Amino acid sequence: MNEQLKELQKIEERINYLHQIKDYSNWGNLDGFKSSCEQLRQSIYDYSEEKVGSEIRKLHDSISFLEERAEEQLTPMERVRIVRNIQRFSLKDILENVYDDYTELGGEEDANIDPAMVCAKATLTRKGKNKPYTATVMVIGQETGHGEEFRNGGSCKPEGNEKALRYMKVAETEGIPIHFYIFTPGSYPVEEYPGAAQQIARNIYTLAKLRIPTVSLISEGGSGGAEAIGLSDYRMMTSHGYYSVISPEGAAAIEGRVKEGNKVPRELIEVCADRLRLTALDNLNHGTIDKIIKEPPLGARRDDFGFFSKLRTEMISATDRVVLSTKSFKSFRTWEIGRKKAKTESGELEVEISWDLSKDETVRLLQQRSKKYLSMATHGYIGEPEAEKSLYRQARILSEHAYYTLRYDILKNHKRQVHKVLSDVSGEGSVMFKRISEPIYNAINFLTTRREKKQVKLITYSGNGQSSTSRTDPLELTDTYTSPLANEDRTVTCPNAEQHGCKDLWIPDLYGEFAGVCETCGYHFPLEYQWYLENIFDKGSIRFFNSHLEAQNPLGYTGFEKRLQISRDKTRRKSSNMTFTAEIDGIKIVTTILYSDFRNGTVGSTEGEKFVQACRLAQRKKRPLLAYIHTTGGIRIQEGTLGVVQMPKCTMAVREYIDSGGLYLVVYDNNSYAGPVASFLGCSPYQFAIRSSRIGFAGPRVIRETTGIDIPPDYHSSRNALKRGHIQGIWDRREFRKNLHKSLLTMGSPSLYYR
Repeated sequence: MNEQLKELQKIEERINYLHQIKDYSNWGNLDGFKSSCEQLRQSIYDYSEEKVGSEIRKLHDSISFLEERAEEQLTPMERVRIVRNIQRFSLKDILENVYDDYTELGGEEDANIDPAMVCAKATLTRKGKNKPYTATVMVIGQETGHGEEFRNGGSCKPEGNEKALRYMKVAETEGIPIHFYIFTPGSYPVEEYPGAAQQIARNIYTLAKLRIPTVSLISEGGSGGAEAIGLSDYRMMTSHGYYSVISPEGAAAIEGRVKEGNKVPRELIEVCADRLRLTALDNLNHGTIDKIIKEPPLGARRDDFGFFSKLRTEMISATDRVVLSTKSFKSFRTWEIGRKKAKTESGELEVEISWDLSKDETVRLLQQRSKKYLSMATHGYIGEPEAEKSLYRQARILSEHAYYTLRYDILKNHKRQVHKVLSDVSGEGSVMFKRISEPIYNAINFLTTRREKKQVKLITYSGNGQSSTSRTDPLELTDTYTSPLANEDRTVTCPNAEQHGCKDLWIPDLYGEFAGVCETCGYHFPLEYQWYLENIFDKGSIRFFNSHLEAQNPLGYTGFEKRLQISRDKTRRKSSNMTFTAEIDGIKIVTTILYSDFRNGTVGSTEGEKFVQACRLAQRKKRPLLAYIHTTGGIRIQEGTLGVVQMPKCTMAVREYIDSGGLYLVVYDNNSYAGPVASFLGCSPYQFAIRSSRIGFAGPRVIRETTGIDIPPDYHSSRNALKRGHIQGIWDRREFRKNLHKSLLTMGSPSLYYR
């Protein structure tokens, strides 16, 4: 009877599992089967063993039939529930069953620094040349746990992502591969140092050029939390997992405009889960992952040891694939990968493949990683970047690259070295000459009482270095554009009037000569992006490029095409990112602007590609790159993971631009939140904010719903961002042009064309 009770208990677990997948509905008469199990358990000793065995077999067959039906008809939201189920395997289960041995780093369990992130040094025993050998890897991933509250469901705090970054660098120093495991619904939204957004940006920036092979497996990938450890050379995903820009519940709350505190309709959640295209097959089709690992029906659980054996083989094979792709002999690489078809019974290759990379192989690894991410989501927009439009344009770009490299990297660098040598020689010579001539000069000064009177002529300099005795300051606002808001003949009250005693402001003055700034307290009223285009840059210097690239609806998200058309008609533009070249008192720069009028400045495939092309242009022509963020609402949820991958894609482009010696400046204004701030904006070494802007990872509502904490009204203020170290300074709008010019002259490397 004990064995039969155990069998009955397993059947009840299977029924409960189906109940949770079907969101506790009575699908397939699950309630009836559950009731039958309870009755049989209570009266099990009233029947013979044969009778009990017969009833258990009937229940087993019925539940097996339901499991098969459920697997065949799985909806995207049901896959989400599978991943979130307490019976789902976790990172600790993988460490115990996939690797031979491991040592957790940074503490254990609830004594760990953020237990939601686990880092471990692990070993794998492999066979090569008919003998076993041990390989060491670094394992980094989120740990959801099996009900432990201190794990926070795999939602990492900034210090957890910081710990992951620390051990990424340890692995790089030791030259061992990293296996990343992604089990997170998203990062914990905390702005205090090191800050959720800033830390994710640091992680992605480092991952872009990490000099070791990296492989990742996604089970539950939630937006920025996934990207914090998601940029890898080979990305795999479990067949029942999900990878998404936002949770289905979050998308439903936004799409349904559900007020805070109200329940989101279940039907809308199901619809949004389908629209987000978050399944493994969807992601493979869109090129955001490289491979799907097949799971048992209804998903792998913590005791599915056959799955763990398969996972071990797949992780080793993926690491081999990354390493072999860096080898210089293509024939050897092709032959070795082809040996996958002739595996041993254990499923592992018999040839020893060293995971150590030489210097040349590391270079190839980084080149392949760059190519991989910069080519992602290129089917998510309409049009072709100007740099790739025709053979003539491509030839022109190649010639430009050669010209600027010769002029600024070779000749200018040579000139700088010659100047340094001459300076050193003349310095040595002047010291020797001084020693010889000093006694003579002392004698002359002793005998001479007359002194020449020197008149000092005061000279003022313009920003381009030309002298002028009298001229208007070229760095004053050009004042060639007045906001249409100035046409209203009325007054407005400053929001800080009670605190600072600000007087009511007459609108024609406020939006005219005051540039939208309260003269008493300095509060900045929002201004349209056109004001910045006309007043910050030199008159007539703006030249737009890639304006023809058009945002589209790559996922076929219901109703989104109509919304895009409304934005096109409203702005007469095709995306929320404007890219152009301009000048600031004669200094040529490349600029990218995310503005509010087009889909609230959200970033999708088009915006990301335009940003990448701006980075490439600035890198090619040795010009500074300015990212002015008029407003950004984050990643465009209607593009799913095609939007999410803009985080690593754009960060890769920025990293390569900065590594080449470029100057990357970011200036925030109005509201700047989420994915862009947690990636290609937040990784800039020079970030500034207009005084009344708000900057953060998540808005007040998301923070309240996620953490249960009511944040103060100024939580995301630029002042607090400065205190936390997120930004390096706060700018007054009226001083924008002057401060920008000062930054161009005092920041950045000597490789810029005007240095």
